Amino acid sequence: MASKEELLKQLSDGVVDYDEDKVKDAAQSFLDNGHDPLEGIMDGLAAGMVVVGDLYERNEYFVPEVLMCADALYGGLDILRPHVPSDSSSVRGQVVIGTVQGDVHDIGKNLVKMMFDVGGFTVHDLGRDVPLENFVEEQMRTDSEIVAMSAMMTTTMLGMKKVIGMIKEKNPDVAIMLGGAPVTKDVADLFGADGYAESAGNAVTEGIKMIGRLRELRQKEK
Repeated sequence: MASKEELLKQLSDGVVDYDEDKVKDAAQSFLDNGHDPLEGIMDGLAAGMVVVGDLYERNEYFVPEVLMCADALYGGLDILRPHVPSDSSSVRGQVVIGTVQGDVHDIGKNLVKMMFDVGGFTVHDLGRDVPLENFVEEQMRTDSEIVAMSAMMTTTMLGMKKVIGMIKEKNPDVAIMLGGAPVTKDVADLFGADGYAESAGNAVTEGIKMIGRLRELRQKEK
């Protein structure tokens, strides 16, 4: 029988090798052997995604490979996550995410969504080409702490400023993240956002750093 460490390695390697079957088998074995599903997610699946991030930064992996790794990760997540106790501190908060009205690009948004998923956030995904008021309504409906908006065109990016104004007016404590090709730190600051990721690749890196920080927090909590 494989040890816990061996199964964690299989989870991690399966994500890196974008081998969804290997990940699913390891996830099921991890549960069957009575191990903590949250540990499988953070020290197996998420650890694998950190390696994927390094490969991406070194230009050894590109967006298609990252997306296949993401599919493998979700294969394991679907098995492990239902077994994480709902009252555990693993739920970090809620996120509303979407690509703004007029914009149909969603690779970067989907990668960021995955990072939040793995990090233990509850994600409300509005999809792409989202009417601006929907971000405001969904934030109020769910009382989410974070709203993440993506735009790939300068014309659609301007809508973000309106959304930020509308959300901050009603709830100044909501953290707003922007992402997409035309978005710079200066733009994010000008619009009043709390953070930004400059591209799909940067979103991967930022999201993976976020996972890294969550894992560190979890180590301290142990």
